[in-house]
Amino acid sequence: MKAANYKIVLITTPDIKTARQLARAALKSRLIACANLVPKVESHYRWQGKIEKSAEVLMICKTIAGNLAGFQKLVHRLHPYDTPEFVVLKISSGSARYLKWLGDCCDAAG
Repeated sequence: MKAANYKIVLITTPDIKTARQLARAALKSRLIACANLVPKVESHYRWQGKIEKSAEVLMICKTIAGNLAGFQKLVHRLHPYDTPEFVVLKISSGSARYLKWLGDCCDAAG
């Protein structure tokens, strides 16, 4: 599989409990290989015409292109936000062993 088929997805959640629930559900479904949970992120954003600020947890999830649609559906179904962040970044390169592991973890047959 080419490096471009591997993706990083950024998601913010209101708390660590929500982030852990999303990570576990995605891992059980083999939609992601890994989720790094970064607590104490301070987010500043515009929402419904106002400038807001909140403490959040940033999820950095590793997956494959073929899993993006299913992963996004899972996030939208389980996430408490009306409009959860789901930003996809392309992986342009990486260690062959790591990328193989990532792909193997996301393979439903594996």
